[in-house]
Amino acid sequence: MKVRDFMIHNIYTATPSTTVKELITIFETNRIGGVPVVDDKGNLVGIVSDGDVVRFLSPNKEKIYLAYYITYIEEAQKIEDVLREKLNTPIEKIMVKRNVKTLSPDDDFETAIRLISRHHFKKIPVINDAGRVVGIISRGDIIHSLAKKIDEKEASQNN
Repeated sequence: MKVRDFMIHNIYTATPSTTVKELITIFETNRIGGVPVVDDKGNLVGIVSDGDVVRFLSPNKEKIYLAYYITYIEEAQKIEDVLREKLNTPIEKIMVKRNVKTLSPDDDFETAIRLISRHHFKKIPVINDAGRVVGIISRGDIIHSLAKKIDEKEASQNN
């Protein structure tokens, strides 16, 4: 089985200039947890996940600094303040840009499962030879494919 046989073809993407607020809307509207980030030609330039957003928007705890017998206290942030300050940030500031792992539509199932398991990824973009995003594979797609393989094996043993 090849990656093209079980990848998601209908994918949502974002651009580096998409704001965190717009990205949250994409995630919520489409019930997804990550998207490839592409340039205006559809070439992959990064990936961003719900985890990246949560880490970026996480309020800071109270901090205490000691310097020359003076104590400085920085108040803990409130989520409302964080949202006001950060929602319009372009996602290029939080997306993963380096060492983004990808798959090709021609890679086999075993390559995909090894890559997802080795790096603990939730999603991996699938790109064609021109570098354009043509699909995405998630852990759920791997589980679905494994279930199909189990069903096929059981069916062949019962015949």
